[in-house]
Order: sequence, then C-alpha cells, then structure tokens
Amino acid sequence: MTKNIAVIRGDGIGPEIVEQALKVLNKIADLYGHTFNYTDVDMGGCAIDKWGNPLPEEMLEKCVESDSVLLGAVGGEKWNNVPGDMRPEKGLLRLRAGMGVYSNNRPAKIWKQLADASPLKKEIVDKGIDFIIVRELIGGIYFGEHTTTEESGEKKAVDVLSYTESEIERIGRIGFETARKRSKRLCSVEKSNVLDSSRLWKSVMHRLAEEYPDVELSDMLVDNCAMQIVKNPSQFDVIVTENMFGDILSDEASMITGSIGMIPSSSLGATSCGLYEPIHGSAPDIAGMDIANPIGTILSAAMMLRYSFDMPKEADAIENAVSAVLDEGFRTADIMSDGCKKVGCSEMGKLIISKLERK
Repeated sequence: MTKNIAVIRGDGIGPEIVEQALKVLNKIADLYGHTFNYTDVDMGGCAIDKWGNPLPEEMLEKCVESDSVLLGAVGGEKWNNVPGDMRPEKGLLRLRAGMGVYSNNRPAKIWKQLADASPLKKEIVDKGIDFIIVRELIGGIYFGEHTTTEESGEKKAVDVLSYTESEIERIGRIGFETARKRSKRLCSVEKSNVLDSSRLWKSVMHRLAEEYPDVELSDMLVDNCAMQIVKNPSQFDVIVTENMFGDILSDEASMITGSIGMIPSSSLGATSCGLYEPIHGSAPDIAGMDIANPIGTILSAAMMLRYSFDMPKEADAIENAVSAVLDEGFRTADIMSDGCKKVGCSEMGKLIISKLERK
C-alpha cells in the first residue's frame, strides 16, 4: 500500500522527534511491504523565519492533498513578540481549520512500566488510568471573534464563545462512537450552570443519547471534572467536551500518566486524512541536545496507521515495540527513574526499531 504523508518537523525538538518517527515508519514499510512518501511542510516559527507566515497557503495545500499529516511541535520564545495573528500557534489553528479536523482524540493511558512516575497516590494509580478525551477542535472561544477596544480610558478585551447545534452534534457523535468501541461510557463535560453555549451542548448531547441506547451518558461540570481526573481517573472511559475545556483537561490528564512526552494525539474530521502529533511543546531549551523523548511522536505515527490508514497490525507492532523497550528499563531523561538505563532521543528510536517485528 502506498500512502503520502505531509511532514511538519516544526520548531525546537520537533525535527529530532519527527526524524525518529519517520525511521520507525520506514521500518514498518519494509516489514509489511508498504510505501510511505513524505512531503516536507514548513509551519510555525520556522515558516515565519523563512516565509514571513506561520502557514503559507501553499504549505496548507500540501497538507490537505496528503493522506495524513505528521507534526512534531511548533513555537518558542523566539517568536513571542510577533503580532498575534502571526504567532506560530496561529499556523496550527489555520491547519486544523483548513483540514477540517474538528475532533482531537487524546488518550490518557498510564503505561504499567511508568506507574511510579505518576504524581498521583499509588492507590489511585492502581485502579487504572485509561481514558480518551474527545475535544472539539475548530469552534468555540478559540475561533470566535477577538477584539480589544478602549472604553472610558481603559482597554477592554472580548473573546466570543459560540457553538451551533450541528457543531456540537458532529463532535458528540465522535464521542458516542468512540465509547461504543471501548467500555460504552461517555461523560459530557460543560458548564451549563453558567453558560448558554453549555446549555445548548447539554441538550444536544441528551438528544443524541437516544440514538445510542447502548452507551451510558453522564454529565459533569468542567470544574468538577478537573477535580475528578486527579481524584478518581478510573471512573472515566471517554470524555467529550468543547474546545477550551478540552485543551485544559487533556493537558491535566497527560500529567497524571507520568510524562507528557509519552502521549500521542489524533485530529480527525469528515475524511480519513488526519493530523497526528504528540501533545508536548517544542521545548527549545533542549533542542539539538538529543535528549528529547520521541515516544509520543512515534505513538502518534502508530495512531496514523490505525485510524487513517487502516493498518491495525502495523500500529500494534509499534506499540508492542515501545512496551518491550520500556520493559527492558530504557528511559529518556523525562521518564528516568532509579535502576533504569538513560538513553537519548536517537538511541530510543533505534531501540524501538530493533523491537519491531511482523506478526
């Protein structure tokens, strides 16, 4: 099978971690008889430096025309003072909108080998942490109108949060369908005691629930959900929520699993062309030092194989290889613990490749 992948190496540690993921994909291609063609795309700070634009239109077109997109990380202090509409993160927002990927699916799973790295108490971790946050990605306050005006001698900033029924329904269906493939429990998170947008969200979710009688739907206010994620994460199977709430909760969830460097994510829309990326940032302070953790990016590539390319065996092979390396005690600096063997970014990639085998 031949697939065309747009590759955004990005900024900071992005090029290093993406390089390891591509090497893993190349090994998978050899083992299973596939061909992966790569097209480099400039986005983020590097695109600002090169083109004066965080995502030039021709770069966006390359992504849209691909079978899927693999992204490292973008941004850094170097570009903190550029105008707001030209920040590296604006390139990412435009990419999501341009690709029409409205659902970000981020697993919060603790690997048994890293259980001791979780900041939660052992008795909480021992109950298990394995849930997915389904976040609406191209609506809400991030994509609403943003204005700063001056009234009565002082500045006033306004950010508009709006959702339509159809926007809520399409992400709600992703939540229900995801729950169907897991333990059939869906928690809808909003702030309906305060926000009109959340009250609409809640009503649409309950209407959809009638179409999914096999899925248990529960409601939870976002502030309570934030507390429950650290108090009793084992209660969750699938969480579905709006853009800003999902942004915050998914970052919180990533930290309870032990390392932000281990967590992949997928962003999908109406087609199989998805955007796959680790959830961590560009970490410019360690860029070029060969100490970054590439596993989140490698697991993102595995998600690409599973969800966009319908290659579950190949995805399983990558995940099993990661688990085997962790079993042998190899760790990058961010997940290092006593008695383990510290390795760098490139060495971790080599170790994972050495464990890949066709089954």
